[in-house]
Amino acid sequence: MKDGIINTTPAQRHWHVAITLSGEPVEPMLVRAALLRLAEERPFLESMRFSAEQAEIQFWDEGESMLDVASLALRLWSEHRDSAGLPRWEVVGLDVVEKGLRELGADTAGSSLRSTTMAPIAF
Repeated sequence: MKDGIINTTPAQRHWHVAITLSGEPVEPMLVRAALLRLAEERPFLESMRFSAEQAEIQFWDEGESMLDVASLALRLWSEHRDSAGLPRWEVVGLDVVEKGLRELGADTAGSSLRSTTMAPIAF
């Protein structure tokens, strides 16, 4: 409850998303043009990197859970494949990090989040 109003909608959290896609080589200028069309269709994109065989797209999204955001992110490329002329590549990497954790990582640049007392366990 805030200011006497009961909030019945779940809290939306902010997430940083990075999707990596890869597939058969495509002329880099065609990839670039397709990514620019994608950016016009989805102007929330933060950054894009590409080569003839892969691309990485980064953006911020809102969602109740990481699973919600990841599900939408996994569909982004295929939902815009035809309209933006994107290559028929597949998702080979997905990174979804909550805003607070990402900021914590930026604040501790140069230090590790791993415990120095942990040792690998042989299997």
